[in-house]
Amino acid sequence: MWLSKFNIKNIQPGNVMLPNEQSLELAEKVLQFGTGVLLRGLPDYFIDKANRQGIFNGRIVVVKSTDGGDTTAFEKQDGLYTICVRGVEDGKKLQQNIVCSAISRVLSAKSEWNKVLECAHNPQMKIIISNTTEVGIQLVQDDIMRHPPVSFPGKLLAFLYERYKAFAGSSQSGMVIVPTELIVDNGKKLESIVTELAHLNGLEENFIDWLEKSNTFCNSLVDRIVPGKPDLEIKTAIEKDVGYTDDLMLMTEVYRLWAIEANAKIAEILSFAKADNAVVIAPDINLFRELKLRLLNGTHTLSCGAAFLSGFSTVKDAMDNKPMFEFIKSIMQDEIAMAIPYTTTASQTKEFSKNCLDRFRNPFIEHHWLSITVQYSSKMKMRVVPVLIQYYALYNKVPAHIATGFASYIYFMKAVKCEKGMYYGNFNGNDYSIIDDKASYYYEKWKQVPIALMATTVLKDVALWGYNLSSLTGFADAVQEKLNNIEENGMAAVIDMQHNKKIMAQ
Repeated sequence: MWLSKFNIKNIQPGNVMLPNEQSLELAEKVLQFGTGVLLRGLPDYFIDKANRQGIFNGRIVVVKSTDGGDTTAFEKQDGLYTICVRGVEDGKKLQQNIVCSAISRVLSAKSEWNKVLECAHNPQMKIIISNTTEVGIQLVQDDIMRHPPVSFPGKLLAFLYERYKAFAGSSQSGMVIVPTELIVDNGKKLESIVTELAHLNGLEENFIDWLEKSNTFCNSLVDRIVPGKPDLEIKTAIEKDVGYTDDLMLMTEVYRLWAIEANAKIAEILSFAKADNAVVIAPDINLFRELKLRLLNGTHTLSCGAAFLSGFSTVKDAMDNKPMFEFIKSIMQDEIAMAIPYTTTASQTKEFSKNCLDRFRNPFIEHHWLSITVQYSSKMKMRVVPVLIQYYALYNKVPAHIATGFASYIYFMKAVKCEKGMYYGNFNGNDYSIIDDKASYYYEKWKQVPIALMATTVLKDVALWGYNLSSLTGFADAVQEKLNNIEENGMAAVIDMQHNKKIMAQ
């Protein structure tokens, strides 16, 4: 039995949360550019949750912009799909299956552009959401009279222009646009591109005035791991439990966050936020960006080399090992949290770090350390260096775990060979790929510089870090000591020694 509106009544609710009949007929209030799993697993999840609570009472028209794939599965299943939430919350495993009924229909931009433009005539449609990847938000010389325009900003502008004409430039007809692409100030950047494109297309000044004054582009930040469709074995098991087949089924972790930069007036339009406190509408969302960048991403970055070189394949594997868990926890809570270069409170960092550790423990998601090492150098510079500098400004002493993280980074970047432009390190007799813009830099350094001088050589390189890190009192010596220990005893032994030292100090 396929998941569909017709078959809903035949599905037993024991192992799955089903939508009520009213939610299947709600008005269309949102236009969404993108069919990807992040949108379906986060914004669409929140809208579905709000509809169940009788708060938002609106569904989504999805625009499929890419040529790949088709909309057959959405049509076959009437836009319904199962969100399988799997993870750890407050230290306990959580599993939940939810049939999401937030999507009313999916339109192909390529073949159904007129139907997309028809949505601009709907007075109840007030919100636009997008996730077209970072590549989607960039200026392209685009003709918005094409069917459809080539770029996402071109499609968005064409829709807004149709909206303007449909409602004769009424100030009440403006839209709230919330991009979720992983770009800082994504709303502001999209707005500037759309405005410039309007000028390039020679659109009238009255429209441009309406575009700027009656529409609101909101910066937003999304955070949820959505791996997408489960593998065949897991999918088959879930389908057996719920009693139906679902080609659109997707997995998500428990944790969720959608931070949207907006005022109280816009919050009323985005009323779905009232259904879940994980949707945060605030005048400034930089706090959430900093917490994620430092505590989650920064901890991942400082831990990935150490964990991989200790023999752990996935984040979950490392979290199951007591010394490695304590190393990761100490980096996050005892050092990064104490020196985030942004005003935070202890309760904010404590709550966020608790959630991060739950996410790292998730037994249902395989997050490989080697994949986290991709572009290791730029991640260290962006995520870690500002914290390190702030730590010294506040405490003027060596953060021991960050020093170990730096040493493991330098050692991981020890490329032993280069083949066809690809660089490889070696761990326990097995080659591993080093996918990093600075791989050639380290390849040469490890050939030219003795290990006893490696830490100072690397840390003093201002071109690499934007700062002379060897000038931080004692830091280069601490990193060098750890680097020597890794070479002599192995990474796992270094982590064990650091763990034992911490226990003895307690």
